[in-house]
Formats: sequence, C-alpha cells, structure tokens
Amino acid sequence: MAADYLEELLDIVDLDGDIDIDIENGRASVAVVADEAGTPALSRLVGSDGEVLEALQELTRLAVQAQTGDRTRLMLDVAGHRSTKRTSLVRLAHEVVARVQSSGAAERLEPMSAFERKVVHDAVAAKGLVSESEGEEPRRRVVVLPTPTGDPQSSDA
Repeated sequence: MAADYLEELLDIVDLDGDIDIDIENGRASVAVVADEAGTPALSRLVGSDGEVLEALQELTRLAVQAQTGDRTRLMLDVAGHRSTKRTSLVRLAHEVVARVQSSGAAERLEPMSAFERKVVHDAVAAKGLVSESEGEEPRRRVVVLPTPTGDPQSSDA
C-alpha cells in the first residue's frame, strides 16, 4: 500500500524513482531510489535536513492507516538520505561517548528528530553508556550520561 501511494506521488510530481521494500528490525522499510542522475531531483522529496522526508513519511503512514485501519511504524528513505544520516549520527554518538567517558560529564546534543534520537540512543547503548531524551518537540535532544553503577541501558526516543 505504501509503495502504491509513493508511486502515485512520484507520478504526480513527475519524478523518476524505484520503490524498494524491506523489513528492518520488524519494521517496514520503504525506500525511493534513483540512478545517480535522478538522485538530485529526488532530493526535493528530502528537503533541507529531511523535513520534507519526515512529512512524506507521515503522509505515507496515514495513507496506509486509512486503508488498513491500523497504525504503521513504516520507515521511509528517499535517495539514501536516512542511511547517510544514520552513518553520520553513529559517528557522532561514538565521538560523544568517547568525550563522556574521558570527562565523566554528561553531554547534551543538539535537538533531533525521533529517528535521529533513536539512532543515537542505539549507538550509545552499544558502546555501554546510558542516554536519555529531554525537552519538548521540536527541541527534544539526547543527553549522553557517564556509566552509572549497574547495567547500562538506553531510553526510548
């Protein structure tokens, strides 16, 4: 259903792209991809720092919900934006973990989307530290804490 919705959207805005569907960690993953020549045109569906992509993902989720009656946790990527962002966020998380381990002081990151926070929480937890989210949308951010005594864990985005 999501693929059909996105195909129609691509036709309406006259963009070329293929739809790839996968399952990642029990969550439907849909990607709109193009050859190298078509990627710049698809970037219009990403927007500045992904805000158009976030809106498009929500519209796609709502379209699926309207047809099925069930809320979906579908994750949408366009032109590899999320995969590229994920790589840079994991790198950032590893750098922050190293600083927190060295200094012993908590570090607050810049505000992030729920997707971005989840990536950072997972990367921090994989390195054995604790992270939590604080603040209100759209200014919600991750705080990386030094390891307390006990088992490290990560909070939800």
